[in-house]
Amino acid sequence: MRLTRQTNYAIRILMYLAAKPDRLSRLGEIAKSYSAPEPFMFKILQPLVAAGMVETVRGRGGGIRLARDASDINLREVVELTEEGFSMAECFESGSDCPLIHSCELNSALREALNAFLSTLGRFTIADLTKNKAYLHRTLGIDSEIAA
Repeated sequence: MRLTRQTNYAIRILMYLAAKPDRLSRLGEIAKSYSAPEPFMFKILQPLVAAGMVETVRGRGGGIRLARDASDINLREVVELTEEGFSMAECFESGSDCPLIHSCELNSALREALNAFLSTLGRFTIADLTKNKAYLHRTLGIDSEIAA
């Protein structure tokens, strides 16, 4: 299974925001730190805001920040929000014409594997990914007084 670029960058946006929890960020600075186009990042930001993971602050000096604590946002939640589907094989899709659909062990095995994958992601949070804030600050070019 391969996650989409959208999921990858959604996690990156959340990590960036978690790395500087006490300050607002601008989407442009996040896009620049990851060498990603700002319009693409804006498209990814919208579902994160709608899901209550990120909040926007309007006006002069506005920006974005995590809407919840980084330890309250798990990877499963992000992946399920940003991935369009989990069809690992044609038989996962509705309307499949496979005659074995109700008795196929491949379908059972893949479904069990997918459940294990999602369950594992549910054990990890954005906070888990951002424990080394000093490294993130250096690597992403975040100038901050709170590098630890």
